[in-house]
Amino acid sequence: MSKRILICNRGEIAIRIAKAVRELGHTAVGFWTDNELEPPHLEYCDIWLHLKGNNNTETYLNMDQILKLVSEHKIEAVHPGYGFLSENTIFAKKLEEMAVIFIGPHSFAIEKMGDKAISKQMAKDSGVPVIPGSTGEIESAKEAAEISKEIGYPVLLKAVAGGGGKGMRVCLSEDELEKNFAAVRREAESSFGNPGVLVEKYILNPHHIEVQILADKKGNIFHCFERECSVQRRHQKIIEEAPSPFIGDDESLRLKISETAVLLAKAVNYDSAGTVEFIMAEDKSFYFLEMNTRIQVEHPITEEITGVDLVANMIKSALGEELDIKSQAEIKILGHAIECRICAEDPVTMLPAPGKVVAFDYSFPQGVRFDHCIYKGFEVKPDFDPMIGKLIVRGLNRKVAIRKTKDALSRMHIDGVKTNLKLHEIIIDQENFVAGDYTTNYISEVKPQDQVEALVSDVALFKKALAIEIESMRQ
Repeated sequence: MSKRILICNRGEIAIRIAKAVRELGHTAVGFWTDNELEPPHLEYCDIWLHLKGNNNTETYLNMDQILKLVSEHKIEAVHPGYGFLSENTIFAKKLEEMAVIFIGPHSFAIEKMGDKAISKQMAKDSGVPVIPGSTGEIESAKEAAEISKEIGYPVLLKAVAGGGGKGMRVCLSEDELEKNFAAVRREAESSFGNPGVLVEKYILNPHHIEVQILADKKGNIFHCFERECSVQRRHQKIIEEAPSPFIGDDESLRLKISETAVLLAKAVNYDSAGTVEFIMAEDKSFYFLEMNTRIQVEHPITEEITGVDLVANMIKSALGEELDIKSQAEIKILGHAIECRICAEDPVTMLPAPGKVVAFDYSFPQGVRFDHCIYKGFEVKPDFDPMIGKLIVRGLNRKVAIRKTKDALSRMHIDGVKTNLKLHEIIIDQENFVAGDYTTNYISEVKPQDQVEALVSDVALFKKALAIEIESMRQ
């Protein structure tokens, strides 16, 4: 039977969810707010609701107002997307109490996997390799120093709650650890409302590898293989690809890390789409990092190489329906996919650059998907995440995917706001990336942003010279 499904989010992910909701024959319900009167996702929704407020705290993070609207408009299911309330245990529990379906895992999984200390201990108990360090929250810098001395520097101070690169500091010595401890606690409290911190060994030259999980409410848990997410700035991903070029054709390693992710999912009786993230060392040993109990920003590249519609199957799982997949053997890798996160940010400093889009155009080659929320006149506001779209390219193999990505990036034009398009163009064409020889240190070591800065300077110099030439001709 058709259900009213509220999309408790905005931007490109709200559009993606609305498409899946309607494809499955359900009614898509979307929000508009006082600081976003004409959000593009409403074009794909059947019902529009007013979520009053002028900032995230008053709107998408306002649990009481959202729950009231859920009740008033007889909402039968809620899809939170990513960010906002997507991994909020209280929100999931309150919906359960209202007999409203939360399109995500059960609240126990969210609660246990949302705490880095608890999830690390559960992983350890399940036989999943974990990074050496504290087994739980540490109380003082002194305790952190004692553990760090035992496991050896460098170490990473990390908030037990949250994610997105916030509340994390690398410490190379005891002096740095003592200086950073209080700062990490403050940032954790400010960002996540939880000052808890843990300490663990910092893996040098690491790769960020994650495994996509998909499960139903009948006890079936499948993996959809891995994604490489090592091109990052400030612990936030910029480019992802699937499968991982670092794992390459090592099928035994691919199977091992994928089955390890399933092992952890089974430990919490997982029953939705989710992602188990790992840090992989230079010797290809890997360690559990965290589990994201929601759909990921980079889920499209997994969809492209497997043909599995993760969002649609996530909805089907929540409704107690059978997945499109009947066995693990059905899920196979076909080709290679790359995702570039297109953000309204300065391509050199990589800091948000809000503004209004005055021109937007693209003409992509075959095999390109662009999940986005922009149009001519769209205003990128400072209170929202600067990501405005995701360029997803699939090729028969990695070489073809890179070629198509370069072509697609060169055929996209966004004016009025600064974007990181030029940064992506440089990275995709850079020797280390093309060779698949990069780690999470790529941005800090290779510094592709310096090449962007040089290009920007050259263009500015050319424009200045051109203006002088035009002026002299007028005289």
